[in-house]
Amino acid sequence: MTVEQTWQIEAVAELKATRIDGCRACGSDDLLPVLDLGDQPLANGLRAARDLDRPEPRFPLALVRCASCSLVEILDSVPPEALFGDYPYFSSVIKALVAHAHALAVENIDRFDLGPDSLVVEIASNDGYLLQHYRDAGIPVLGVEPARNIAPVARERGIPTRCEFFGSEVARQMAVEGIQPDVVHAHNVLAHVPELGSFVDGLRTLLQGGGVGVVEVPYVKNLIDDCEFDTIYHEHLCYFSLTAIDRLLRLHRLELERVERIAIHGGSLRLFIRAAGLARPDRTVRALLEEEDEWGVDEPAAYREFGDAVMAMKSSLRAMLEELKRDGARIAAYGAAAKGSTLLNTFEIGAETLDFVADASPHKQGHYMPGTALEVRPPEALVEERPDYVLLLAWNFADEILSQQDAYRAGGGRFIVPVPEPHVL
Repeated sequence: MTVEQTWQIEAVAELKATRIDGCRACGSDDLLPVLDLGDQPLANGLRAARDLDRPEPRFPLALVRCASCSLVEILDSVPPEALFGDYPYFSSVIKALVAHAHALAVENIDRFDLGPDSLVVEIASNDGYLLQHYRDAGIPVLGVEPARNIAPVARERGIPTRCEFFGSEVARQMAVEGIQPDVVHAHNVLAHVPELGSFVDGLRTLLQGGGVGVVEVPYVKNLIDDCEFDTIYHEHLCYFSLTAIDRLLRLHRLELERVERIAIHGGSLRLFIRAAGLARPDRTVRALLEEEDEWGVDEPAAYREFGDAVMAMKSSLRAMLEELKRDGARIAAYGAAAKGSTLLNTFEIGAETLDFVADASPHKQGHYMPGTALEVRPPEALVEERPDYVLLLAWNFADEILSQQDAYRAGGGRFIVPVPEPHVL
């Protein structure tokens, strides 16, 4: 463990969550309860063996909905430096995510007629998993990545990267430096931003020259319809409908031009955004806004039903696992992801049920899951140990994981998928 990591653990132990007194998007104090998951550890707070006897901080994790703009958000913010300063999530480890990024880059190069004189910027660019595809096509790129351990990895891979938390000040500095992108990507970062106004203002600054923002966010309707409660954790401050996004963008003189529903991360929205007055909205925007209105995006009923469904899932999954254990089954889990931490800690599933957690990321192996202290081991452990069942915590990449585990499955191993209802494959 590095000195910096040791300092970070001690610093996190001293942190206090900050409770918002108004909506992060519109400022309204009319925040309606949706779901309370109690006090939870930081979902990506994997621990080294030497840290297991240290106190593990926990922070409130309660979901609310703004009655004014319909943004769904958590009440308490943990300082982003504690969440993202040293980050264990390397996007390039996930082959499906890299393939998703490649397909999008190829599509955008054609759609926006990009070439050697263009510039593509990504906010929260991680290890360059997306920008590498533009670079390989001869298009200049620039990443903005706050994680101190990840930005150098991107640079080593040939992706110019600024190690900064993006916001209005960083965007203004980039503009002063003459940075005028044709495309600005922001994938799965908008949900992580405590200062939404500053982030969106910064996006507008980068797009003032006529560029287009390509933003992806998990879709709150999939969260509700498919009971994807395990995507709720302290890093994910906000959960977006198109209605909430449209209202947020208009507050900051930005406009939606197009929206696509995509399958990644259990169901997401891909948004194409331009500065006000430059967008030419197509029918996809109005169609989805109307669909959300019919669904009841501004009404409390669907959100109440979601909370009830989570508690029903807890009962059914625990009952299934308890029955398997009574019958003598050995059970492991797959996916040391943040969503896995939320599920295990919310449903109170730990070492009494699971032997270990497998994960393909070498950055996570040898560490221990937050809250449960389950050891994270390489995927090969499934074949070596031969548990009878594996609880698939990373269900959003089920196809990739199942295809990688042919040997385990051929030997009789079976996977339990918890979402939207527990079932065995």
